[in-house]
Amino acid sequence: MRVPAKCGLLIAIAAVFAVQVRADEIHLKDGKKLYGVIVAYEDNMFKVKTDFGYVLVEKDKIASIIPTTPAAPKKESEPAKSPAPKKEPATSEPVSASPSADAKTEKAAPKITSATVRPTLPPATREVKVAAPRVNDSSAAPSSALASAAAPPTPPKEPELPPNREEIQGNTYINFTHGFRMYKAPSWNLIKGVRKTMPNAIVAMGTEDESTLLVVGQEPNKAPLAKAAPAVEHRLTDIYDNYRMLSEQKATVAGLPAIEYKFAGSADSHDWSGTLVVLVRGEDTLTILGMTYAQSDLIQIQENVIARAIASMDFNVHESLR
Repeated sequence: MRVPAKCGLLIAIAAVFAVQVRADEIHLKDGKKLYGVIVAYEDNMFKVKTDFGYVLVEKDKIASIIPTTPAAPKKESEPAKSPAPKKEPATSEPVSASPSADAKTEKAAPKITSATVRPTLPPATREVKVAAPRVNDSSAAPSSALASAAAPPTPPKEPELPPNREEIQGNTYINFTHGFRMYKAPSWNLIKGVRKTMPNAIVAMGTEDESTLLVVGQEPNKAPLAKAAPAVEHRLTDIYDNYRMLSEQKATVAGLPAIEYKFAGSADSHDWSGTLVVLVRGEDTLTILGMTYAQSDLIQIQENVIARAIASMDFNVHESLR
């Protein structure tokens, strides 16, 4: 199974499984948008950090990047100091101000203003005193000080993902960490590395050609189902062109109330038929998103398989049963 970052649709689906942050607005060539901060570039992929983790985006899929993070407010300029009283000259001759001195004063002001944007050089700093190095390491101290000043800051260590203990038993997918099991079609494979692309996704599975996909995700949210479900459904408009919600109905999944949406739309150069189910479990919102090619002759079969997987959700799984 291909790494999900190589599938344009799965990159866009990350928006469903992550809360958008005010950072860079990344426009993809297919018209979709992602929100995050680009923190690295490797193997022709941009690494974008969101509130819930990292998303990998292929460079060739990006049309433009628009910063939306509000600029840090500039520090207030240093209040003008009242001029010191002029000393009376010793002689009775009048003392005239030097024009060249005034000109230097005017030119010096921008330097002070520009210094305010440097966090390590506050505006009030007029002179920096450097302590003399010790005698026994006079040659090493200056070079080490310069090296430490010139070295770029060490990037923060990427947070480790929490454990996700899972296994396949025949045609059943079992997740011991999150305590649920569900049907997995024989033709479906688990998509490896999905949690690095969509950190709050629990599992993603689908056919080898990715013409049918199912993603289960979970995010903390104390909002009631009536508010949580429409918020998740609205995110689909950022994934699909010509998005259309075909139906909305109340449902029951694993004994819990849920809201089910049927929808259609275009993404990644294909027309899709999909089902979105949202339910609240404790203080978390659980999202099940299934989709399949709408133009395929197997659409009815694959829709039935997705419906069977959703209906088979069972939360009577505990770590001790493993």
